[in-house]
Amino acid sequence: MIRFILIAALVFAGGPALSQSAFPEPLVIAHRGASGERPEHTRAAYELAIEQGADFIEPDLVMTRDGYLVARHENEIGGTTDVADRPEFADRRSTKTIDGVSVTGWFTEDFTLAELKTLRARERLPQLRPANAAFDGEDPILTFAEVIAIARAATARTGRPIGVIPELKHPSYFAAIGLPMEDAFVAVLEAEGWAGLDAPLVVQCFEVEPLRRLNARIEAPLVQLIAAGSGPWDRPDLTPAQMLSPEGLAEIATYADILGLESGLVIVHDSGTPTGVVENAHAASLQVHVWTLRAENYFLPPLHRRGDDPTAHGDLPGWARALYDAGVDGVFSDFPAIAVQARR
Repeated sequence: MIRFILIAALVFAGGPALSQSAFPEPLVIAHRGASGERPEHTRAAYELAIEQGADFIEPDLVMTRDGYLVARHENEIGGTTDVADRPEFADRRSTKTIDGVSVTGWFTEDFTLAELKTLRARERLPQLRPANAAFDGEDPILTFAEVIAIARAATARTGRPIGVIPELKHPSYFAAIGLPMEDAFVAVLEAEGWAGLDAPLVVQCFEVEPLRRLNARIEAPLVQLIAAGSGPWDRPDLTPAQMLSPEGLAEIATYADILGLESGLVIVHDSGTPTGVVENAHAASLQVHVWTLRAENYFLPPLHRRGDDPTAHGDLPGWARALYDAGVDGVFSDFPAIAVQARR
């Protein structure tokens, strides 16, 4: 918990550490950048999010064949790049089992960084976000180091600290195929001078054991991500209900500082009733971040949808304010401008 207080103080105050009560505004975290308006995980998405006032930018991290960390939603990149249109990579298409799920496509671990750099990003949800598809083909895949550089340059340009909140995707899978993600991650932090408490860095993972190990290796605050429908892949004995019980929260607090919760775990979508998990987490000395705030009716709870068109925008400001009123400490949003405006 102390780690989160210190990092939040640096981010919001730009000076010495302050008490937790000094932060009345929840963090606004740009979910893969301003991904509601630009293809996700691209420089354009991150830069727009920063311009819109986001406090943190989020890269999901996966591994290349030669051991680099790159920003992609998943290691399967058929839907987020132009790889399917590249005949020289046609023979790389394969089927793999990732965390128990059979997936067919092209995978980052079958490409070197140099090969991935020849690809260009595409909108992942073109049916819901056709305007984003206008930017297809403009941006290359970014490394984790390049995302840090974007945040560092933006801090210098804007005069306000910009943090990075990476998510380690499928670390057990990558370790099993000889690509130890945690080692590569710590190596980048050390190379970039971001291994200490003064770095505006928070680290997330759905798995438990990688967070436990990172707790002993780095000083950044750690986020235990929890989905409503399933427990962590590396701990099949744990259910979300068990993790959010008083005993579960106390256990999480031994290695992590923040819960990253699917929004339905914080407010019941059908009724709009808070679940009480925020108060329980705070009592266990854990902060709460919630994901993911999206403007389209397709993603919004019933109370905040407007009209019948799933692609139309509903009442995202009202949904954001409801979560703020529930006491969350941070929100992930594809539309950071709306989340920033709502917290004002």
